[in-house]
Amino acid sequence: MSHTVGIRQVQKQKTRQALMDAALGLLEEQSLSSLGLREVTRAVGVAPTAFYRHFRSTADLGVALVEEVLGSLHPVLGDLMSAVGDSDELIERAVDLIARHVDAYPAHVRFIARERHSGVQPVRDAIQGQLARFAEEVRSELAKRPETAGWTDDDRLMLAGLYVDQMLVTASLFLEAQDEPEEERVRVTRLASRRMRLISIGCRHWLD
Repeated sequence: MSHTVGIRQVQKQKTRQALMDAALGLLEEQSLSSLGLREVTRAVGVAPTAFYRHFRSTADLGVALVEEVLGSLHPVLGDLMSAVGDSDELIERAVDLIARHVDAYPAHVRFIARERHSGVQPVRDAIQGQLARFAEEVRSELAKRPETAGWTDDDRLMLAGLYVDQMLVTASLFLEAQDEPEEERVRVTRLASRRMRLISIGCRHWLD
């Protein structure tokens, strides 16, 4: 009996993931607010009623996508922030990491960029919640660095938010440059590095 239940659970998880993958593909051409559950179930090959065994609504599906897309990045960000090196080396590493992530997961980046300010409130809230968590994690790492010695936690959180926002902007710029000549990608890389370096310089002189 337990074996049968296990097989059913695995199949249920596969169907849920298939619905999420199909939705992400459909969202490359439209916003979540215009996405119909029948489109999603048709792409997977299941009945529309099957959708409700996994999600309460398309908004609930969107929240699950946010958790999958952004939730998996927390360990990556932690590794980046805890890396050893001077500020220029860390900036170069961060920009390269963002570029490679966009190349590997363009649909993920497009979804977050579009839905961050869309009309679906639960999804916007989920994105903001994940970004706030990123900022808290960056703040914790910044507290270990000598350049923020003497700073208040609020100031460290402000700096962390600047870095997180800039990472999102950089990801969007790399996404827009995907089909452009290589010169545009080089321009985006330089621009992103300069912007992060400007933040870094401001950080070093914040208490002056």
